[in-house]
Amino acid sequence: MSGILYVVGTPIGNLGDMSPRAVETLENVDFIAAEDTRVTLKLLNHFGIKKPMVSYFEHNKHQRGEIICQRILSGENCAIVTDAGMPCISDPGELLVKQCEEYGIEVKAVPGPSAVISALAISGLPTGRFTFEGFLSVNKKSRMEHLESVKNETRTMIFYEAPHKLNATLRDMLGAFGNRSIAIVRELTKIHEEVIRTTLEQAVERYSEAPLKGEIVLVIDGAKPVDNNKVYTEKEAADLAIALAAGEDISLSEASKKAAKETGIKKGIIYKLATERDGVK
Repeated sequence: MSGILYVVGTPIGNLGDMSPRAVETLENVDFIAAEDTRVTLKLLNHFGIKKPMVSYFEHNKHQRGEIICQRILSGENCAIVTDAGMPCISDPGELLVKQCEEYGIEVKAVPGPSAVISALAISGLPTGRFTFEGFLSVNKKSRMEHLESVKNETRTMIFYEAPHKLNATLRDMLGAFGNRSIAIVRELTKIHEEVIRTTLEQAVERYSEAPLKGEIVLVIDGAKPVDNNKVYTEKEAADLAIALAAGEDISLSEASKKAAKETGIKKGIIYKLATERDGVK
């Protein structure tokens, strides 16, 4: 008889968030598939659990997934865990669940902490509808293409980001989205947990010289519903040009050209106002 794959959520910082059911599941399965066995070993030791582990991560997921599935088909039960939070969300475990589906293997969830949901809940931004966008690419072109593809998204958007990339990402977001409300949530459930509710413009200015540390989740207000009959003021068009220049790292002249296309206001007027506001001579 085939075994079961358990998708087990683990703490994102505070070990007190480990559920009794998660502990019981890890104690009872035959083996554990872990993103980093060293990290998971610390968790197991904390709860006095001794269990065989196999490494399962991005670069071995195809081959290792087949091995795990064969073991489950032979009757073993397996728990998959990630270093923190719910596995299979923006995580290679997604493939393992798909492979189990193809083999007819039962998959059960043992819910646990999630940085996405936790950050959204305390962001102060609308929670009724949202979209999780994961990590942005380190490649500038791919990153801007991603942001451009969601700039008209009206739902609250959630991104993961590394602290050393935060300032560049905030600038790119300001250029793509304009000035919106944002919650910068860092170090969730840890000693230095912090929620910074601000705007993209203020965040760019504040963290250009003093970058934040720790694991970061960005929660951003969605776009206002598109009004095809919107009439831009000259000031709004100039603001748009300044934001485009900063976010896309282009000249104010090129940004004014783009803003003119979007707003219908002449480039010359936009450029003149933008240079006056931006201090460019």
